[in-house]
Amino acid sequence: MSPVRRELGVQWRLAWPLVVTQVAFMMLGFVDILLVGRLSVTALDSVALATMYGWATLALGMGVVSGMDPVVSQAFGEGDDERAALALQRGLVVSLFASVPVALAWALTGPVLELLGQDAEHARLAQEYNVIRAPSVPFMLAFSAVRSWLSARNLVAPAMWIAIAMNVVNAVLGWALIFGELGLPRLELTGAAIAASFVAALEPVALVLLIRWLGLHKGAWRRWDRRSLEPAGLWQIGRLGFPIGLQMSFEGNAWSLAAVMSGWLGASALAAHTIVLNMIALWFQVPVGISIAAGVRVGNLLGASDLDGARRAGAVGLGLGAGVMLIAAVGLIAFRNQLPFLFTSDPQVVALAALILPIAGAFQVFDGTQIVAGGVLRGAGRTKAPALANLFGYYTFALPLAAYIGAPARLGLEGIWWSLLIGLVLVVSLMLFWVRRASRMPLADLRVATT
Repeated sequence: MSPVRRELGVQWRLAWPLVVTQVAFMMLGFVDILLVGRLSVTALDSVALATMYGWATLALGMGVVSGMDPVVSQAFGEGDDERAALALQRGLVVSLFASVPVALAWALTGPVLELLGQDAEHARLAQEYNVIRAPSVPFMLAFSAVRSWLSARNLVAPAMWIAIAMNVVNAVLGWALIFGELGLPRLELTGAAIAASFVAALEPVALVLLIRWLGLHKGAWRRWDRRSLEPAGLWQIGRLGFPIGLQMSFEGNAWSLAAVMSGWLGASALAAHTIVLNMIALWFQVPVGISIAAGVRVGNLLGASDLDGARRAGAVGLGLGAGVMLIAAVGLIAFRNQLPFLFTSDPQVVALAALILPIAGAFQVFDGTQIVAGGVLRGAGRTKAPALANLFGYYTFALPLAAYIGAPARLGLEGIWWSLLIGLVLVVSLMLFWVRRASRMPLADLRVATT
């Protein structure tokens, strides 16, 4: 078997449980939107705004915690289990610190949305939804840290099973609390928020219990001590993770601002934008899983001092990510007139969604490539480049262009999506440039120094 085919097999075995985990994670919000969409367009828009604003702020915290990824993956590749365990402990500490500003941001959802010109009723309902969910933020970030520790050690199934189980709990509890089933009160949006918050808090607890039960901590765990709280070690996680958080936040905020612009066009445009965004966001979790797998492989191989293997792993990951997104592109374009009916029967919303789905289809290959490129760079400890690429592509070009040609008197919703596509092409071009540049660096420059 050729080295490329062997690497492809290794990455796919790592990637598919990660893909399922990512899809399950996204399905939590996806199911909420499906359920509340049956209440009214106002409910759909409010939860959509709350979710998008929530993700844009949560992304920064999750990115900061992800600073432990290259440390753990390279330590595992090097056979240094003590260092991998220490990175997890520091990642958990960082997750607690990072949760504070994120939760505060969620508590200010309504005022921020109103400041951005959103309908007062939508902002009020989004505020109520996110305030109920805010106490679950530390649990979300802790789950992210533990999952990263497992993934970097090539243990990807436990988080997948927990994520699947939590989806079942969320769907049943959310349905019961939203519509007043199973003897529970009808709480509508409040019920959706309570269910989402409960599941988010339960996730890391269930994962840790599963780890203990299966003994997955053995050989890669250490007692907490002063080294777990060393400022230099915490700073290393933050220094590596903050650019990842910026990259995720830049990208998430770009889509949130696009949603705000869609809201300026009216409730139907915002609903159509939300529907299409949720469709592509769900499939986007496939290359996200591949990106994590590629980053783990690159980090493991660099830790094992196999520079050629790391380069090969990066190339295989990029090809795999682009390939699966080509399938998505074909599906979105071919079924553009049928897919919106999964969310709503409103004819105006369906027509607008069908109009922009071909543009969303064109997004797919570029989006799959850029997210995997980010994973490759993360595995190599080069975390600043993706943040700069997203800042340049979206905020220098895409969003200003969207504000201009997305106005009602010009192209409207179509113009917003074309602008985002142009920005994404710029992001991909820069990311591939930095991946190529990193592949030419010597091994010593790509290893994360022990702290």
